[in-house]
Amino acid sequence: MAAGARYFCTAGRGLEPFLAREVRARLGATEVDYVLGKVFFTTAAEPDELKELKSGERLFLLLKKRVPLSVCGNKGKMLHEIKTLLTEEPKSCLDVITTWRKLRSHEGKKDEVSQENPLPCKRKPEEEINIASKRQKTEQVREIVSEECQAGAGENCVVSKENNQDCQSESKASLEVSAISSIEKPIENEKQNFSFRVSCRCSGAIAKILTSQEIGRAVGIALRKQFGWRADLRAPDLEIFLHLNDIHSVVGIPLFRLPLANREYIKTAGLRSTVAWAMASLAEISVGAFVLDPMCGLGTILLEAAKEWPEACYWGTDTSDSQLEGASMNIKTAGLNDKIELFKASVKALPLPSESFDAVISDIPFGRKFKITKDIQFLPDILQEMERPMETQVLLLIIRLKNWI
Repeated sequence: MAAGARYFCTAGRGLEPFLAREVRARLGATEVDYVLGKVFFTTAAEPDELKELKSGERLFLLLKKRVPLSVCGNKGKMLHEIKTLLTEEPKSCLDVITTWRKLRSHEGKKDEVSQENPLPCKRKPEEEINIASKRQKTEQVREIVSEECQAGAGENCVVSKENNQDCQSESKASLEVSAISSIEKPIENEKQNFSFRVSCRCSGAIAKILTSQEIGRAVGIALRKQFGWRADLRAPDLEIFLHLNDIHSVVGIPLFRLPLANREYIKTAGLRSTVAWAMASLAEISVGAFVLDPMCGLGTILLEAAKEWPEACYWGTDTSDSQLEGASMNIKTAGLNDKIELFKASVKALPLPSESFDAVISDIPFGRKFKITKDIQFLPDILQEMERPMETQVLLLIIRLKNWI
């Protein structure tokens, strides 16, 4: 694509500066700015290049970015203001959708819609139960909707999905059903059978007044009237994503089905891949460098580093057989057996000669987060032992201490 498109990418807390630097360096992005949890940028990069972002979570084509909505006691007024985000400039909206279609066409894949769900490997057992229960409720609601649509003469049913993990307001179901008695004439040149769904996240002051169900329903009805699109929860052609909070109002279209943070080469997830990549990037790993992770766990840091900087040598140690077995499987899946060496050893007594490594990168696997605060007394000795194998001329040690705070 010759002209640059405007995007925003979500990022984990504290990773916004990393992502901003990465889009500039990797994509040649311009007009880069960021707020808490999001980085906005413009680039003419192709989808394959966009997929290479390592510090971002989910990538969206930007439809609209506004200042925070004015919060008042009048729900109708607030909902009208939200709907105008998409309906006041229909041509602009359709232009972005045209760009989205071109990007998807270039990628050569069937249009698929992202879902705001954690990765399957991250789900806890209770979350699986909740998801199964929600799916059952969804089926029940769909059956009711079908019956009501058949019974209601001349009515068209529009269904919106609530996708609200951060919303502070209570949510009873992921679906909202609304009957529309009349449909305005859709904009010309748009297929009336074009399907869509609306996903909404709201937090802050607005979440105390409106729920995601109410917002999703209102926006869904407005889009149905404006464009004549058809609602489809399971396999829509298009997803419209709204994020409303005290910082801004943002509307976008997910570009890929899976989050960028989902690494195909990681079989068993440990440390978040985006965090691991950011840590490795701080080491400025050079060709031929020797890099050590003395508490490697499932090897995520080593995997991210070896994938991005393959011309270096990587070593990982751990005391847990199960962790080393998982790390070995990840390395095999990623095809990096010739790049990463693993062996069992304690960080308190590393069987390595002094001044033999250029960098040590580690996510210390204990602290307040893991309820093992007594280990903090060993931290000075651990740091001293981790520093010992390093070249005194370089003395580069990168450790994630977030768990201790």
